[in-house]
Amino acid sequence: MRAALAALSGLIAAFCALCVAELVAALVRPEAGPVTAVGGAVVDRTPPAVKDFAVRHFGTDDKLVLRLGILALLALFAMAVGVLASRHRRAGAAAVLVFGLVGAVAAVGRPEGSPSDALPSVVGAVLAAGVLYLLAGRLAPVPVRPPTPVSPSAVSPSPAAGETETGPGRTPEPEAGPAPVPEAEAAPASAFDRRGFVVAATAAAVASAGAGYVGRRLTASVQAGASASRADIALPVPDSAAPAVPRGADLGVRGISSFVTPNKSFYRVDTALVVPRVDAGRWRLRIHGKGVARPLTLGYQDLLRRPVVERDITLACVSNEVGGPYVGNARWIGVRLADLLREAGVEAPSRGGPADQLVSRSVDGMTLGTPVETVLDGRDAMLALGMNGEPLPFEHGFPVRMLVPGLYGYVSACKWIEDIELTTFDAYDAYWVKRDWAPQATVKTESRIDTPRPFASPKAGTVPVGGVAWAQHRGISRVEVRVDGGDWHAARLGAEDGRDTWRQWVWEWPATSGHHTLEVRATDGTGATQTDHRVGTVPDGATGWHSVVVDVD
Repeated sequence: MRAALAALSGLIAAFCALCVAELVAALVRPEAGPVTAVGGAVVDRTPPAVKDFAVRHFGTDDKLVLRLGILALLALFAMAVGVLASRHRRAGAAAVLVFGLVGAVAAVGRPEGSPSDALPSVVGAVLAAGVLYLLAGRLAPVPVRPPTPVSPSAVSPSPAAGETETGPGRTPEPEAGPAPVPEAEAAPASAFDRRGFVVAATAAAVASAGAGYVGRRLTASVQAGASASRADIALPVPDSAAPAVPRGADLGVRGISSFVTPNKSFYRVDTALVVPRVDAGRWRLRIHGKGVARPLTLGYQDLLRRPVVERDITLACVSNEVGGPYVGNARWIGVRLADLLREAGVEAPSRGGPADQLVSRSVDGMTLGTPVETVLDGRDAMLALGMNGEPLPFEHGFPVRMLVPGLYGYVSACKWIEDIELTTFDAYDAYWVKRDWAPQATVKTESRIDTPRPFASPKAGTVPVGGVAWAQHRGISRVEVRVDGGDWHAARLGAEDGRDTWRQWVWEWPATSGHHTLEVRATDGTGATQTDHRVGTVPDGATGWHSVVVDVD
């Protein structure tokens, strides 16, 4: 019983630490909480192969899995420390303080960290150490002595007057010898203050829950302000509108991804354990650095007052395996990035500009490096404000994110952007480059079979085989399908919306009964055909033909 309560005391102390830290983090910033800070540090130090595995198997739930893993390890650690404290109170309390120090170091060491970010972990750990010390004291054994035994002579009736103790009918008393020492007196029993433990544990848990509730309310209040700022935004009519999606771009074939990906279905791959919620009214963007003749600081309204363009652009993640889901197409509205750079006096390297890398920074400290030459070559690189007719969702970068067609997201699509620095690739390595990804990465020509699904069992006869193909800023000119390694057959392409978007395709397969393997390959607008050489995503994107195995009835 005592060991179980000791473990419980550790869990209560950990609960106190997290709740109090959440309250303090609400006053500092939500991202400074210990679970978020430690989780971010884990993400930063995780090898690319492990991150790739997490994205591939957990998708957008990878952050949830990480947070649950951290909480599970914390619970185990807390129970062990509770048992330790029941035997060595000071050692147990010291262990809690050490854990708080780990959280503080992780918070301050984040790319966007500041000294104040250590406060949630430190304050939470100090109070938790005090709670554990108090509860461990209630579990300390205390001696318990039984009542002093009463001598038989003390309760024997006195002889009546005139009678002797050895009178008729009485058994003579034996001679008094030394009184035996009760076993309880020789080894006093021990117990602990059960009632005191229950009272203290309950009080600590209730107070901690109250602190956590207040912290959540404060955080919700801040987030409500950001949500209100988004709700108040009316996107302007674009000065350069996107053409209507051409008839036939969406083939209407069941099972093929819709030509325009709804916001709620658009993939999300990033390192933010807590989605930043930035108030558009307080948001600022700074443009500065090497070769910037006129540094700029812009607010959200400054961007709304500038010429706005609208374009259909397909985004793809470098972590997307062959045939993977991390690609989507949307209609974006924003301000041309090239116009802002030229206003700041930036020149392309080919025209003598000293900077060849544009480093974009997010409010969560993420850094992405983009070739300056690419941004200024005439493509529709933009600071996006809207997505599919509404302000950016928070998960996709509200209030502003960057887009550069033709480049993978990790080198171009900075969400929650707040800083643009002009520098060189020799002088600075962005976040993912430090983790073994290539400093520059053009989207590769890819195609995917959406229907039939793997291991499907279609009926023999005409079976539509269809999907999407993409090669942003080059376009798709041809898609071919083959069955069981046979001849290639040209698929019918959907109408082209532009070279920066994917294209749907379909081939009517005269399917016969049996086990079959379907493969697809695409040819881009330059005439280059997708390679069959299969490689993984690191360092600059996967290659290979997507294949699907089916059993035709």
